[in-house]
Amino acid sequence: MHLPTGALAPSESYVDALSTAAELLGVQSSFHDIWGKQHFATDEVKEAILRSLGVDTLSTESIDHHIQARLQEQTALLPPSLVLLASNPQVPLTLPSYLAAADVDVNITLEAGMSRRVTFSLASFTPAKQWESHGEHFVRFELTLPKDLPLGYHTLSVSVRGLHGASHLILAPGRAFFPQPDTQKYAGIAISLYGLRSKRNWGVGDFTDLEGFTDWMASRTAAEFIALNPLHAIANRIPYNTSPYLPQCTFYRNFLYLDLERIPELKHSPRAQQLLKSPAFQAKLESLRNSEFVNYEATSRLKLRFLKLLFRSFLPLLSARTQRAQAFHNFAVREGELLDRYATYCALDEYFHKRDRNVWLPTEWPHLYQSPNTDAVHDFASKHWRSVTFYKYVQWQVDEQLAAVQQHTMDRGMKIGLYHDLALATDRYGADLWAFPDFYVSGCRVGSPPDDFSPKGQDWSFPPPNAQAHRANGYQVFRQAIAKNASHGGALRMDHVMRFFRLYWIPDGKEATEGTYVLDNSEDLLRILALESVRGQFILVGEDLGTVEPHVREALHRYGILSYRLLYFEKNDGAFRYPREYPAQALVSSTTHDLPTLAGFWTNRDIESRRTAGLIDEDGYHQQLASRAFEKQKMLDVFHELELLPNDYPRNAAVLAEFTGELHNAAVGMLASTPSAMLVLNQEDLTKETEQQNLPGSTHQYPNWQRKMRYTIEELQTNADVAGFTQMFQHWLMKSGRTAL
Repeated sequence: MHLPTGALAPSESYVDALSTAAELLGVQSSFHDIWGKQHFATDEVKEAILRSLGVDTLSTESIDHHIQARLQEQTALLPPSLVLLASNPQVPLTLPSYLAAADVDVNITLEAGMSRRVTFSLASFTPAKQWESHGEHFVRFELTLPKDLPLGYHTLSVSVRGLHGASHLILAPGRAFFPQPDTQKYAGIAISLYGLRSKRNWGVGDFTDLEGFTDWMASRTAAEFIALNPLHAIANRIPYNTSPYLPQCTFYRNFLYLDLERIPELKHSPRAQQLLKSPAFQAKLESLRNSEFVNYEATSRLKLRFLKLLFRSFLPLLSARTQRAQAFHNFAVREGELLDRYATYCALDEYFHKRDRNVWLPTEWPHLYQSPNTDAVHDFASKHWRSVTFYKYVQWQVDEQLAAVQQHTMDRGMKIGLYHDLALATDRYGADLWAFPDFYVSGCRVGSPPDDFSPKGQDWSFPPPNAQAHRANGYQVFRQAIAKNASHGGALRMDHVMRFFRLYWIPDGKEATEGTYVLDNSEDLLRILALESVRGQFILVGEDLGTVEPHVREALHRYGILSYRLLYFEKNDGAFRYPREYPAQALVSSTTHDLPTLAGFWTNRDIESRRTAGLIDEDGYHQQLASRAFEKQKMLDVFHELELLPNDYPRNAAVLAEFTGELHNAAVGMLASTPSAMLVLNQEDLTKETEQQNLPGSTHQYPNWQRKMRYTIEELQTNADVAGFTQMFQHWLMKSGRTAL
């Protein structure tokens, strides 16, 4: 969002003031929905959103005062952050007009610690802008920095005849990373890590299972990556706190994925070994392994209990200064404040819940503990340092094991390895909100306007980001979120990539139909994404489903961020697109966790599930069945037209109640044949499963985020049906040039 320069005359009316303030702060007065219908934000909605952004909307004068204060910020020498392309690093410098011919001393402190100095003589420059504000005249110059400066996060300071200014200087590349040659096409399989089954895990898929899945995939297919669900830390409580897309913390990962039996402290812990060997403990593990769905609460209790035994064996090492203790110390120092706050949050959460089993949320803690910066919190962290250190230890183990998995994928010859997923949301009662409240806006929630799937809109019930706060501190929290979620992987998918451009805000007390969009600093954010991608050597994929304005996809394409295209949604006038019509700079897939599997689509399992869950009435049920019959016929038509089905295969979808092997082959072949850079096939679609991982709109009515894989890791190697599925998949990878064995 860029503010205009210059002072504005007093508003003629309250409505005019409201509209001007809304425009300055990126609050959109209108938007078009998925059907192209224009919606206008009411004055009441604008007022509520502006109040959440700190604007006093009591009167015309109070709004004008805020407007003038915002415009006055434009007279600062430098903006708080500069996110520039390294190929053309132009710095906007604002000065009083009487300094228009002065010399400017510029000092650049590089991320590595060195400094570069440059002097500019403004007498030889032509101002880019000139304006008057509150009786003073100002000029703005565009100063081009040396083009040999390294990419990264630096500091820029300027001095002009006694005036001084400083800014965060971020130098970014023009495009995100993509492996060379950039014409190569890749394929992978998407899994829900929690759903992996094996004869050795503790009832939830873990990092050792992931290595086993890697071994199977590398030995049977030419796939180059494994796409994972978000691994974010969650509360692990059914049914409301199991979604990987509503994390407790976006910076750290769920300890459930740890294989506790490979943690080195086990061999030094007689108590842990004794527990592990006990018949009762083994019976519990067997029960968790054999359960139909993941039991988050039972597994997390069991793993936490065991981890604390291992940690007790590690504690003496801290004072002994062993090599392992030094490795932990280095990790904790490297993580810094992020880990300090997260571990303190976890320790406080455990402490207050133990004192009162009815206390589940940080908003229920004593007031002095509801902010990370109070003396009470600092005293708690000091007094309970073992508990805080324990949660740091847990994240250290997660980091070590995940790093080992990514190395394992590389050792097995994969070029990308792990493909991570970054959620849009964060739990409003989670660690992120407690640790960094200034970076979220209170008084509004994020959601989406009405569309085909949600005629009444969607309320996602988490607060929007505070764009001004992020910009003021050099986007440090934002860039850490990107870097940490992409760590130990070769690709990062960003859920709802439109967030970097705008989000749909719903004021508290309003329905989802009563919101509007608020813009973000998209150019800054996209450049930082490209910078982190290049530094970390990982591919960026932006999930751009839903209401997507054309300029969004244009910007994503410009920065080398892959679009996200699904078979179900790629249509022209109701007909499915041909493979050649898919974009090259994209990832293609059959479905997502929120949509029916291929077999579920064909057998209407998602519609039946919505009916069983009470999410649709009888009229809606029959309407959806009729719509599905139409879609299946269109899909069958294009499969035949592309000659992906035998000539004698039925051409009437109504006679095909089952998802046959021929349809399976045709769907995979169609996706593989696109020119798109990446193809991902969900594990459920590889093995023809009918049930999807998440049924949007449901909680207790459906086993969301709990469903386990049909086959165990061991069965993948021996099952004849699996062998047939993978042979078909491998055939299409080789035929379409997506890397051959």
